Amino acid sequence: MALLLLLGALPLPGCSDGKENVNQGSAAPSVSAAAPSISPLTKFERDLQFVRNGQYSFVWVFSRRDGKPIDRDDATFLRTNAPQVVDWVSTDEGKRVIGGTNFDLEQGNLEMLKKRFVVENYSGK
Repeated sequence: MALLLLLGALPLPGCSDGKENVNQGSAAPSVSAAAPSISPLTKFERDLQFVRNGQYSFVWVFSRRDGKPIDRDDATFLRTNAPQVVDWVSTDEGKRVIGGTNFDLEQGNLEMLKKRFVVENYSGK
């Protein structure tokens, strides 16, 4: 009888008393590595990506030499002298305009445009 009591007091393998044994060599808690935070795109970068999504061969950025916003006369000058540009997107509080086209403006009026504007070529960048 004493043997039965002794056996009843011993836990059987695979049986649990409802308490977790923390020191049983279980796998270490998983620690997920923090993903590097991606800084949000600037307004210019978002607008540039919008034009690039148009699958244009050439992407040009125009700004005034004095740094002021593009005015109505500037916009008319751009549209008149770069009629091959399909998409025009004003960005940076109107201080720059992004143009998307499949025509190489260097074969057109680019030199005339450079006399009035700072011109940056973002094609293929």
